Amino acid sequence: MQLSRRALNARWAWTSAAAIAALVVLNFAETMLKSRTGYGTVDMQGVGTGWGIRVIADHWTSPPDSTLAGFGLGFDYLFMPLYGAALYFGSIVARERFAPKPGIRRRIMALLAMAPVVAALFDACENTLEIMMLTGTPTDALAGLALQATAAKYVGVLIGLLLSLMALVGLLLSALKKRKAADEDSKPS
Repeated sequence: MQLSRRALNARWAWTSAAAIAALVVLNFAETMLKSRTGYGTVDMQGVGTGWGIRVIADHWTSPPDSTLAGFGLGFDYLFMPLYGAALYFGSIVARERFAPKPGIRRRIMALLAMAPVVAALFDACENTLEIMMLTGTPTDALAGLALQATAAKYVGVLIGLLLSLMALVGLLLSALKKRKAADEDSKPS
């Protein structure tokens, strides 16, 4: 299915707006949890040992804190497809702007556009492993796997952000070019 440039930009805008709204909700819950306990769900992403996960989980033993932690981890599953789609559409907009004709550059950019989608899948793996450790016994092996999934997620998100930034620059350059052409056309001869 081929999308028009206008439809592609619209999908990019809507998914980006939805992802930003979800990020605001996640950050609010994360800030509340961290201010109450000293640890947030994001803090688990940098821990590579089962003991470290246990230390964080021990701070979330009261019902309001465990509910906030569960909400943050659960709501992140809604955020994943939103940021994955937003960064994917941004990457496709960059591909269309900077590699419009078939060739190796277009193929490379098409492959790179999949990085945010893969990042969302690694994020799902990371959260699943974290939930397994919170509801069971955290081990160094599970914590290490979660840490690797986190690293892979961040690489994919970074690629998506860079390509989306390229798309934004491309849209701004295109708008400036149109404006300059309109200004030249309106000048008296």
